[in-house]
Amino acid sequence: MKKYPTIYLEQQVHRNSSKLLIRFEYHNDLIAIIRGIGDATWSKTLATWYLENTKENYDKIITAFKGVTTINASKISKTNPFKRKLTNEQKTILNNFFLYLKGKRYSKSTIDTYTFFMADFVNFHSKTPLEELTNRDVELFIEKVFIERNYSVSTQRQFISALKIFIVFYPQIKINDLVLERPKKSRKLPNVLSSEEVIKIIQVTKNLKHRAILVLLYSSGLRISEVTHLLLRNIDINRRQLKIEHGKGRKDRYVSLAATFLPLLQNYLVTYAPTLFFVEGLKGKKYSESSIRKFLHKSVAKAGITKKVTPHTLRHSYATHLLENGVGLRHIQELLGHAKPETTMIYTHVAKKDLLEVQSPLDTILLHLKKNNKREEKFLLSGNNNL
Repeated sequence: MKKYPTIYLEQQVHRNSSKLLIRFEYHNDLIAIIRGIGDATWSKTLATWYLENTKENYDKIITAFKGVTTINASKISKTNPFKRKLTNEQKTILNNFFLYLKGKRYSKSTIDTYTFFMADFVNFHSKTPLEELTNRDVELFIEKVFIERNYSVSTQRQFISALKIFIVFYPQIKINDLVLERPKKSRKLPNVLSSEEVIKIIQVTKNLKHRAILVLLYSSGLRISEVTHLLLRNIDINRRQLKIEHGKGRKDRYVSLAATFLPLLQNYLVTYAPTLFFVEGLKGKKYSESSIRKFLHKSVAKAGITKKVTPHTLRHSYATHLLENGVGLRHIQELLGHAKPETTMIYTHVAKKDLLEVQSPLDTILLHLKKNNKREEKFLLSGNNNL
């Protein structure tokens, strides 16, 4: 049998849900096998391939690589949801916690993420009764799981949020809510495309459906989930607007349709004739988000753009370009569906309209020297000095 690199399986929360990570040394044959699995996606952020963390996908991976190479699943054997060693009492408590979150009307992704974290936490301390767990047990879990596996700060913040809610649900636990601290959130500025780069990506996207999706993402500033969930009945061509139902935070909002998008939209609707959703996959089902990420990645490469570009980059670019075109922050906040103005304020740090008007002190100095027109003060930045 040909010798291939070992496959290492891990799990991690990414894009607000648990993922199965597939790591290995680069090899074309193994990549071909992964592509054949179907929904496997490459993440530049994680620098690995991943699938949704489900029993079905775990079995797919095992089946695909069985007899091909060695599979090392030691990092998930103790924490994977379908391999956890929980007592019936612990399972009952976690199931009731799931129902508790559901009753509080949290979103599905939040419910799944919080339940996943608490199941991991309980399983990590499976030999200790829940009533005896303390803040030090929380620290140990973070040190042994989050730190050693290089989980992001945002993932750790999610775990602390889940734990704070669990304490309210299960007050018998000895963990002190007041002592729990979320690590400070990283303040990273979003990647933003120039107007020319946006147009270039659209131009190289020849598939009509793919082009319609990308144009809608950018021209209306939608989240990828809002595009895949968009119903045909919520597209009002006459009023040139979309109704976004149950957006983030369960909020509805209206956004405008670009006038220049309407011919493309009508061409797409006539050609593909979707029946329920704006964009549909096989048998009229919702189009997958992973498919959008894949064809966007290809279009970005064709456009010769080296920046990291995701569907959310188009939303960031939409907001930044609006700000640069003079639209007020309050209106942008409404269009994006942000709950807090502070979230929208981040675009003031990347918008370049006002910043470009600020003159560099170097330009000021050289302009001053030029005006003086004195031979001893003449200076060329290129390095050819006439002194």
